[in-house]
Amino acid sequence: MKTQKLETKASQAQLDHRETLYKLFKDTPIPTDQLLMHLGLYMRSSALAKILFVNELYELIKDVPGSIMEFGCWLGQNIILFENLRAINEPFNQNRRVIGFDTFGGYASLSAVDGDSEVITGEGYALPANYPDYLKELIAYHESNNILSHISKHQIVQGDVVKTFPQFLKDNPGEMVALAYFDLAVYEPSKVCFQAIRERLVPGSVLLMDEYNFKEYPGATIAFREVFGDTGYKIKKSRYMTDRAIVIID
Repeated sequence: MKTQKLETKASQAQLDHRETLYKLFKDTPIPTDQLLMHLGLYMRSSALAKILFVNELYELIKDVPGSIMEFGCWLGQNIILFENLRAINEPFNQNRRVIGFDTFGGYASLSAVDGDSEVITGEGYALPANYPDYLKELIAYHESNNILSHISKHQIVQGDVVKTFPQFLKDNPGEMVALAYFDLAVYEPSKVCFQAIRERLVPGSVLLMDEYNFKEYPGATIAFREVFGDTGYKIKKSRYMTDRAIVIID
């Protein structure tokens, strides 16, 4: 699968070092069935930190009712992790739905406040046209291996969230939100979703801001400040990914 090359802050030496790992992975003598059980052999500390980070978020909302939503899920790894963490932590909670929103075709709504990053372009994070169907098949596989597999507890919503998220809430008037993972990066879709989601949050609900206080991506922070102001929540850094902001609703 070919995707647009994304920005990286790694040095050339780090990039060269990664190539060594990629070659070791490509040339692995381990059979596929064993490889899938031992991916930690090839997982850099940064990748492991991301998994610990997603678990950190889940731990925060285990006692909070509502669904898990991700805005800007790209390849969908977090969606899969959340589904399996649900199965581990609360396997009989059929109301803990996992829902991902993405265009899967790049950024649909850009404005002047979004900066001039090479990533924040119409083609940024664009995926092949068939990828949403592949992701749906993948998450369905994982759910089929978990308890209550006959009850669908996930959904992938494709399209511009400026349109799809308000419509989703209209179609699901009883859907409350325990965790909303925001990785939209840009202003307009972030603000639309912040405004729409406010009435679906409960005390203890968590908003994860992937680009909070990022100089390169100011739009999401501006949108958050305009909608939520500076009261009614607590905010802290993640333990494992210290550039991510965790907002906990009072």
